[in-house]
Amino acid sequence: MTRTLLAWMLLAAPAAAQTIAIEGGTVYTMEGPPIEGGTVLVRNGRIVAVGRNVPVPADAQRIDARGKIVTPGLFESSTHLGLSEVEQVDETNDFRMTDPQDQVTAALRVWDALNPQSIVLPVTRIAGVTTAVVRPAGNLIAGQGAVIDLWGDRAEELVVRAPVAMFAHFGEAADAAGGGSRAGELLRLREILEDARVYARRRAAFERGATRDFATSRLDLEALVPVVEGRLPLAIEAHRAADIRAVLRLADEFGLRLILLGGTEAWQVADELARRRVPVVLKVLQNLPATFEQLGARYDNAALLRRAGVTVALTTNDTHNARNLRQEAGNAVTYGLPWEEALRAITRAPADIWGVGDRYGSLAPGKVANVVVWSGDPLELLTRAELVLIRGQIVPLRSRQTELRDRYRTLDPNARPYRP
Repeated sequence: MTRTLLAWMLLAAPAAAQTIAIEGGTVYTMEGPPIEGGTVLVRNGRIVAVGRNVPVPADAQRIDARGKIVTPGLFESSTHLGLSEVEQVDETNDFRMTDPQDQVTAALRVWDALNPQSIVLPVTRIAGVTTAVVRPAGNLIAGQGAVIDLWGDRAEELVVRAPVAMFAHFGEAADAAGGGSRAGELLRLREILEDARVYARRRAAFERGATRDFATSRLDLEALVPVVEGRLPLAIEAHRAADIRAVLRLADEFGLRLILLGGTEAWQVADELARRRVPVVLKVLQNLPATFEQLGARYDNAALLRRAGVTVALTTNDTHNARNLRQEAGNAVTYGLPWEEALRAITRAPADIWGVGDRYGSLAPGKVANVVVWSGDPLELLTRAELVLIRGQIVPLRSRQTELRDRYRTLDPNARPYRP
């Protein structure tokens, strides 16, 4: 590690630097070929220039990245960051509503429960993950998710886009909504989507009590109107090939913008997904059939989908281990996904899938300055994130875990052992 870079890591403070120049690294912009010996110039939270011969203002804070790799911040596409502290303690989980009688909670907005002081956020961002989709879980229709940056003192400072999608489940995870039958789940989904379509046309009549009864509440119908009108995507988790085809038929029937989550057997329907331009968000490290709907699990799922022309984003589908996102990408490379495609699947591709590609996912003038400087290949486990910028701010590389490590790294040799 260079002295200059180490100094910036030690002196980093929450205040944003006016101008920062990251110089000399190999820059993967995700806009074109890598730039050897490139410079990324940041001002007021935005990237203003990227290239080899970028003029650097005299007052810029210069960071020596020679011998390093510079990439956009990593983008996690399916997590409960800021919504969950201890998975086994229900009181600390705010990403779901647990009433078994209510399988439709479309009006739920998870960003209303964001906790910017969550101890999981710094653990994740110092691993180079700067942006994430936080999503609800459970139920047939779980609710609305948001894109957040992993930096800020207040919930509204974290939020990049909300809502970003309506989240739903189809298959074993939602069988209670269909009386234990997938046909029942489809029946319920069709009924709710049709009601939302009617409600959108007849709001005034509904307010007068001049409509038939609807299958769900007014707030849920209101939240579903952008979905049936094609303005908000439906991100639906499905795994079995037959289930994915059923979801595709439903999307055709209602003209839905679809994002497929999970997609364990998506490789079996890759051509259909490519033809319909349905992106897939999947977890690579999943080749064992945890359930009957995942019998076709295989490690090269992402590679097969990309080969067919499907847009793919990779996810840990985790919260406390969202920091392992680059490990997912590295394993995708091992099983056939080209290296730059794997990096794209955790930077540019998710930004495009979730509708924020105009501001995120690549290093280009005008983009938000979420930038990471790596000690080496970012998809290798031993590589470290040596510098992390979120919205142009140098993020202190500290977390509860690093503080505990440092506390016990050097013990007083004269300390007497505790004896009860």
